Amino acid sequence: MSRIFSTIAIIGKYANPDVAATITALVEFLASRPVRVTIDVGTANANNLKGLETLTRKEIGEQCDLVITLGGDGTMLNAARSLAQYNVALVGINMGRLGFLTDIRLDRYQEKIGEILDGKYTEEERLLLQTSVLRYGEEISRNMALNDVVVHKWEEARMLEINTYIDGGFVNHQRSDGVIISTPTGSTAYALSGGGPILHPTMHCVVMVPICPHTLTQRPLVVSGDSVIDITISEEGHGSAQVTCDGQITLSVTAGDRIRIERLKRGITLIHPLDYDYYEILRAKLRWG
Repeated sequence: MSRIFSTIAIIGKYANPDVAATITALVEFLASRPVRVTIDVGTANANNLKGLETLTRKEIGEQCDLVITLGGDGTMLNAARSLAQYNVALVGINMGRLGFLTDIRLDRYQEKIGEILDGKYTEEERLLLQTSVLRYGEEISRNMALNDVVVHKWEEARMLEINTYIDGGFVNHQRSDGVIISTPTGSTAYALSGGGPILHPTMHCVVMVPICPHTLTQRPLVVSGDSVIDITISEEGHGSAQVTCDGQITLSVTAGDRIRIERLKRGITLIHPLDYDYYEILRAKLRWG
């Protein structure tokens, strides 16, 4: 049975000049509905929005049951990571380019948001990854990713040497520019560019894609979503390296560090209109004809 949403937060892209006008129009549209409407405080400040109720991300997680994002997939990724620990659903209105995650078109948002508020929608649980950097056995940093975690070289034109372990078992030693650990959601992002497979977003798995490996026998590897993946930076042949979560958060690493990637216990819920068709999105975005 569909939930009926009562408290809505709006999170918009900060650098888009059209966001303020669209948020104002969206707030006016929602005013005709029996819902409480709030704005992410960062969005309000960045877009000079006045006279609207604002909440921090923590307050949004605690008080809201639906978040509407306005922007591209990057805006959705940012919102998902900040709200992962809360029981809040997300839906995206696409004001960006690709729109794999933000699947409601801007010119149809009133129709589709209206249907969702009437209880006419589907929902998906998406897997998130938690990444920890361990140094001498102690955790020095941690973050989350909805799309992918990337261990990659930095600044130097030389390969990384890394060792990979899955559930404690040694998998391989690799010389490459790095490795992408992607969720099914992120399989159409950087992992796809690296030659990885497209995974349906509801699958419970993770794909590991080497970046420019020195040997062609290093191929993408799909493993269980419950796997614990450990990557160590080799002391030999080490260039500067870093770990990036969703292309937005960077964790510094050095030789000897262990990067642990595992499924976050709580996933994130995405809301779609009833006519949502994942394969239609693939056809449109990847120009499959």
